[in-house]
Amino acid sequence: MKVPAAASAGADDLIELGRVSAAYGVRGWVKVQPHSAQADVLLSLPEWRLARLAAPAKAAASAQPPASAISIHKVVTARPQGATVVAQLAGIADRDQAEALRGMAVYAPRSSFPEPEDDEFYWVDLIGCTLYGEQDGAPVLLGRVEGVLDNGAHSVLRVARQDLDAAGVAQAVLDAKGRPAEVLVPFVQAHVHTVDIANRRIDSDWPLDY
Repeated sequence: MKVPAAASAGADDLIELGRVSAAYGVRGWVKVQPHSAQADVLLSLPEWRLARLAAPAKAAASAQPPASAISIHKVVTARPQGATVVAQLAGIADRDQAEALRGMAVYAPRSSFPEPEDDEFYWVDLIGCTLYGEQDGAPVLLGRVEGVLDNGAHSVLRVARQDLDAAGVAQAVLDAKGRPAEVLVPFVQAHVHTVDIANRRIDSDWPLDY
């Protein structure tokens, strides 16, 4: 069970995939730090949308840039470089121009992502799904997926714990200090049984009291 690269969704279908971290070489190439361990989407797209945000860089940033702040750059060539991606963008011809892009966020429309392989899911599609676990052999609500982490070996769902009130409405579960409780669930076939993106539901065998 795999999760290709993607960050969080924006209002206009734009997904932030990474940030330009530096110039690469002297011929205008840029180095991009993806927001996940995989860079499949960055490498597959014919163009990137860049925007400079006022907020500090975050690994799962969700701020949506205004249309006036976005510039579209054709990707001449791109390849992996260790944990990063390096690319040559049309119109960026020297190191000074590449340095000027440092810190800019790299976006792409969700609709432009290549179709995932069987048993693969994009992070952005998992966020917001309701996760169910098991108690005494029966499904039980665990909560809402708020994020997806990568520990190097596999992906991990960060779940905001929820419980049903007397009316059957999901409510946040608080810890002993009154803070929203969270649980981390490995996103692996051993624990995650079904993923229904259309109905925003994930079923697992994760115990309620883990």
